[in-house]
Amino acid sequence: MHTGQSHLSHHQLKSLFDLLYLRLCRFADQIISDSATAEDIVQEAFIKYWQRNTEIPDLPAIKTFLYVMVRNACLNHLKHQKVAKKFAETQVAETEEAAVLKAEVWGEVHRAIASLPEGCRNVFKLSYLEGLKNQEVADELKISVNTVKTQKARALALLKLRLTPESFMALCILVSEKYF
Repeated sequence: MHTGQSHLSHHQLKSLFDLLYLRLCRFADQIISDSATAEDIVQEAFIKYWQRNTEIPDLPAIKTFLYVMVRNACLNHLKHQKVAKKFAETQVAETEEAAVLKAEVWGEVHRAIASLPEGCRNVFKLSYLEGLKNQEVADELKISVNTVKTQKARALALLKLRLTPESFMALCILVSEKYF
């Protein structure tokens, strides 16, 4: 049964595996310090060896081939780990930076809301932050619906003046999320 694989029989391959597997695993583990991954790399090296189309003439050449394959796979693994670690560190730094910016923006928004005149602030909070309808706000504060509408418009106009464009946009997003 020759399907383009090495000319070794299954029995010969098993003997080769038995002879070299633990040595190659130790070799790989010394490079990457991860025994489970080292075993995976060695098994993959044996599979690739078995799938090769050319015959490797003798045991020393086969051993060299397998050691080189394992070494290269370990180095690729380490390179990938390094890239993944750098990416993860970048993601953490970006997440921390985004959290700081978000906290700053929301701090600015909350300070601006707190600085509104009391009537505007109460209407704004009930309407936009608690999501009450105009009639519900009017009933709660015992004022007319027209006063609610006027105070909402006044609150938004004052906040637009007091906030940076980015913070005002964040406020608009917060307000729109309450309605969806």
